[in-house]
Amino acid sequence: MAALVRISSVCHRGVSPLLFRNASLIRTLAAHKKDRDHSYLLTAKIHSTPSYYAGSGTKSASLHWTGERVLSVILLSMYPVAYFYPGAVMDYSLAAALTLHGHWGLGQVVTDYVHGESKVKLARAGLFILSTVTFAGLCYFNYHDVGICKAVALLWSK
Repeated sequence: MAALVRISSVCHRGVSPLLFRNASLIRTLAAHKKDRDHSYLLTAKIHSTPSYYAGSGTKSASLHWTGERVLSVILLSMYPVAYFYPGAVMDYSLAAALTLHGHWGLGQVVTDYVHGESKVKLARAGLFILSTVTFAGLCYFNYHDVGICKAVALLWSK
């Protein structure tokens, strides 16, 4: 006879229910095993969060998520402002915001799909180099050419 276990306590990545806001859910999975005439209890602990998150009491992940959402809203408001008031300040602000938005987005791809300690380090180093080159290229384009705002306006005019 097996005990019923909540699905949220078994899943590695899932939305935790409203009532169970604990970041480190540990539930005991119990089952009875009958070995000939003896019945004994088998138990195992199931951790629903990775071990490196379980001990941290910080809110850094929550603040990072909030920062990503704030940046997305800022980017949405920057597009109309950049259209009506193009200039150097807006060009460099767009360069920084777009680079940071792309860096955080690709960082989540690396987190979700790259496994193995050395591969993760290599992917993060490559992402850092890509983000640095992207920002430098956008700044170079803003300084030596027409800028991001006027370039988009030129694309729309043709």
